[in-house]
Amino acid sequence: MADKEDLELEDEVSTDDADDSVEAAAEVAKTNLTKRRIIDNYLEERRLQRQLSDYDFDL
Repeated sequence: MADKEDLELEDEVSTDDADDSVEAAAEVAKTNLTKRRIIDNYLEERRLQRQLSDYDFDL
């Protein structure tokens, strides 16, 4: 039974660290979303540039 009590105490300590990890995870997710938007914008720009270069302006 002493082992179960020790585990409960360890769980209580880890909940304090969970708040910091949630904030860190949210920051990472925000950074990843920003990077994804930058990549998407870059790919869209390349696609539009390719369409412009392929467009026949002599119509």
